[in-house]
This record gives sequence, structure tokens and C-alpha cells, in this order.
Amino acid sequence: MEYYELLFRIIILPILALGFGILFGLTFKGIDRKLAAHMQARVGPPIRQPFRDVAKLFTKENIIPENSISWLFSAMPILCLVSAVSVLLYTPIGGFEPVLSGYGDLIVVLYLLALPPVCLVIGGFASGSPYATVGAQREMVMMMSYEFPLAVAIISVVWKLSIVYPGENVFSLWFIMSHPVWNTVGGLGFIGCAIILFVLCAVMPITLAKIPFDIPEAETEIAGGLLVEYSGKNLGLFYLADAVKTVAFASVVVALFFPYGIACYFDVSTTGGYVIDFIFFLVKLFIIIFIGLTFIRVAVARIKIDQVAHIYWMLMTIIGLVGLALIMIDSMGVIA
Repeated sequence: MEYYELLFRIIILPILALGFGILFGLTFKGIDRKLAAHMQARVGPPIRQPFRDVAKLFTKENIIPENSISWLFSAMPILCLVSAVSVLLYTPIGGFEPVLSGYGDLIVVLYLLALPPVCLVIGGFASGSPYATVGAQREMVMMMSYEFPLAVAIISVVWKLSIVYPGENVFSLWFIMSHPVWNTVGGLGFIGCAIILFVLCAVMPITLAKIPFDIPEAETEIAGGLLVEYSGKNLGLFYLADAVKTVAFASVVVALFFPYGIACYFDVSTTGGYVIDFIFFLVKLFIIIFIGLTFIRVAVARIKIDQVAHIYWMLMTIIGLVGLALIMIDSMGVIA
């Protein structure tokens, strides 16, 4: 019996996580493109268009540049997708305990979220293209810009929970989801948490390199940048990794700030409760993706790389530290 349980956890659950990430990642990508088009008074592509795009890419010829480091160039799309899916294995999905609960925590998730951009950078340098090299340099600047405010936002939540629940594994996403941070703060702490949530939503589009932060690609400037030499299934894998990472990042935000379910308000069976909470989880994902990606992408034009560094390394970091300070002041008042 233990053998089958181990087999289920090691093989079946990761496959289900991959399927979940790809299915809903591409679906949300299609909804995002459709809503963005309507917000710009356009018709836009059908919601199923991302599925068509991926299917078409996997049927195209996979071209390896002559001047590239071929094995590194081809390995990066696979590693990028694997790292994005791995985030889902540590994240509670729809009220279900994470697949790798107890085998890693929020620090591991932060490292895994940083891996896809690193894969893009390495793939860009390995391609041997000057356009991809420029894109890789821009991606590195972006990573250095948003990692600090992202870390401040995460540490703020964890620090507050460590004060309220000393001795517990407060870095576990399952623990954080089971003990909502909103229930542990007063008035100032509530404002601080709202500020931290704002920082996370602001970090989301730059982490995923979406407009106005598509600077590493910038078709009109560097002809596609990081991905200029990628084609066929390699480009398709990067496309899938982007969709999965979108769902993964939004799932982390849900676990940190919106872990609540609604099944308790319905007179249904245990199975029915799981279904209701899962659907509610998807609704929360959609709202976060709409606010963090679609709205910002439509409302703001592309900005320059020096502006990105200034906004995130300075402004967003300061805002995050203000949120952390408010949470700390609130905690001192509660303790007093």
C-alpha cells in the first residue's frame, strides 16, 4: 500500500500539477488576451487561441542556431517549464494540501520563481545572437530590480505569523494558508498587509515580463530579444512555462492573502465542498491575474530599463518597507 501511495505522490500528482498548470495557464492567457482586446475596443482572438499556438509550435521545425551552445540552448526551455511546474508542487491548490508539503517552504518557492528568468537569460546567451544577448542583459537588470521588493513582501507576512505563532513552520505555504495573516493584524497591520499585497501585484507583471515590462523581448527594438532564435517545440516549451508560471505566481498570492474558502457556507458533502472551493480558487486566480496583468498591460505603455530599476529597486522597495514597518508597529501595539 505504501508503495502505491509513494508512486501516486511521485508520479501521478506531479503530472496532475503539470496538467492543471498548462490547462488553466493557457485558458487564463486566452481570457487575458480577449479582455485586453475588448478594453482596447478590439475583437481579439478566441479564448482557445493559446492552445492553437502551442499545438502549432510543436509541429514546426526546431531550429538550432549554428553559433549556439546547442545542448544548453535546448535544455533551458525544459528546465524553465520544470521549475514553473515545481512551484505548483509546493503551493496549495483549491484547498488541497501541496504535493510536496513538508519537503520545502516559501524560500524554496522564491528560488523556483527566480529560475524561469534565469533559464531565459542562459538560453539567450547560449543562442549566440546579439539581440538575445541584449535581451538577456535587460532580463538580469529586471531580476535585480524586483527580487528585493518581492523578498520584503514575503518576509513581512512570515515575520507577522512568526510573532503570533512562535515555534511553528511559518514558512510553509500550507501553514500560511491555514492561518490567514488578515486574522492576526489590527488596523495599522491591515493597512500594512494591503500595501504588501499592492507590492506583490506590482511585482507580478515584471516577474512574468509582461507589458509594460516586456523589455527583454521588445520586438520593435531588439527583434524579439531573448527568444529571437527560438522556434518550434523549444519556443512552445517557453510558451507553456510562461502560462504555468502565471498560474503559479497567482497561486502563491492566493495562499498568502486570500486563502479563504466558501464551502462552509453551503450544505454540501465533503466532495461537493472541495469542488466549490476549487471553483472559488479559480475565480480568485482570475481576479489576481486580471488586476496584476491584464489591467496593467492595457493601461501602461512599455517603460525603459532604467525606469524599471528606479521604480522597483527604489520606489517599490520603500513602499514594501513601509508596509513592513506598519505591520511591526501594529504588532508592538498588540503585544503591549
